[in-house]
Amino acid sequence: MASEPLALAHSETEMLDVLQGFVHELRTAGLPVSMTENLDAMRALEHIPMGERDAFRAALASTLVKHERHWKTFEIVFDIYFGLLAQPGPGDGSGDDEADLDAAGDGEQAEGEGALTELSAEELAQMLLEALMADNRDALRRLAAAAVSLYAGMEPGRPVGGTYYLYRTLRQINFDGLLQQLQEQSKSRGRYPEEDLDRRLFDEELQARLKKLRDLVESEIRRRLVEDRGSAALAKTLRKPLPEDVDFMHASREEMAAIQKAIEPLTRAMAARLAQRRRRRRRGTLDFRKTVRASLSYGGVPADPKFKHPRPSKPEIMVVADISGSVASFARFTLMFVYTMASQFSKVRSFVFIDGIDEVTRFFEESGDINEAVYKVNTEADVVWVDGHSDYGHAFEVFHERFARQVSPKTTILFLGDARNNYHAPQSWVVRELSKRARHVYWLNPEPRGYWDSGDSIVSEYGRFCDAVHECRNLRQLEQFVARIVEH
Repeated sequence: MASEPLALAHSETEMLDVLQGFVHELRTAGLPVSMTENLDAMRALEHIPMGERDAFRAALASTLVKHERHWKTFEIVFDIYFGLLAQPGPGDGSGDDEADLDAAGDGEQAEGEGALTELSAEELAQMLLEALMADNRDALRRLAAAAVSLYAGMEPGRPVGGTYYLYRTLRQINFDGLLQQLQEQSKSRGRYPEEDLDRRLFDEELQARLKKLRDLVESEIRRRLVEDRGSAALAKTLRKPLPEDVDFMHASREEMAAIQKAIEPLTRAMAARLAQRRRRRRRGTLDFRKTVRASLSYGGVPADPKFKHPRPSKPEIMVVADISGSVASFARFTLMFVYTMASQFSKVRSFVFIDGIDEVTRFFEESGDINEAVYKVNTEADVVWVDGHSDYGHAFEVFHERFARQVSPKTTILFLGDARNNYHAPQSWVVRELSKRARHVYWLNPEPRGYWDSGDSIVSEYGRFCDAVHECRNLRQLEQFVARIVEH
């Protein structure tokens, strides 16, 4: 992998090495970049000057990025490998150059970062506020660079991640308080709308400008880290999994939000793909008898082959999910995934449990918003009957008593959980009996396989009565599993 950014490459060979390293890093991060797309990107760059950073990035993005959820990863890797490309000069921001610079503060001071770094904290804060009010991207870029110089405290060779420098810089410029300051400035200048809808839209615009400032600060920090450490070394430290590869049980709050945002577009695309495959399979296999009969009209020539037309039935799904402790997030995302895919099933029923069990299908049927339904599951479901610790055996017994007769040969049952039963009686006979009634019984476990059957885990006790037990730690594995059961 190349270790120097493209701006420092002095030959065509070095450029190709950097591009190769860039594409390799995208693949390592999880982006599906094919050889054809790689070649398309190289052909596109033949027509783009390296100094035009935005056009250069757009050319790479249009050929290499296929999903919106991959955009953030692309931006990070782009900054690592091409962060030292020339920035757009004055005039690339919004509005007239002189007016924009005046809006951001003194024009002479804005011409170079050296002058800006001599400003006091109050002067820099005022210039940032004015640049945000004017939405001047060029001025914001310069001020972001100055803020990093003043506040980040970056030292050559210091093994500190970019998140630390970003936190220091944003804290010093009072980033959390900028929205209120922008609102107050707008009110004082008579620009703040009075109508509720207009005011909400105006606030969203201000928040978008603040996000732009944060991105510029983060990009500047990455650029300086590349200068200090080289692109290959920095790529390893900033590597983050894609939303579909984040471990459900160890996701941060930010990663949880990214997963939730990725579920709906992912399932829509997957449902469309599966529906198309289902239509293609309708033709079925050759019907030899009908083909021979039809060939009599053509003198025995089988000019009009006849096919059997299978009628693939959509599976009926029952989801039985443990929502205790660390597996709660796994259950929540699985329920969201299944209900977003509901058009691919003839019927979906869901049950959640801890030491008691409750059917929560009603929440999804009553609410048009899946997020609201999942919230009600977590807050209103009657699942704590004793002490609030997982008791699979008791929950399964109650499920068998109340719902086993409703399981039919068309039903596929999905058990979700880590099977950590707190050393209670497993009552695995319930799973055995359900497997006799159901079409299929699967168990999805969000723990790594190496943890199965350790401590109080009894997943194999249940697994021996299931058609299969699958490790399901992230959205990608969940997608693959759901696609498999829909197709079969």
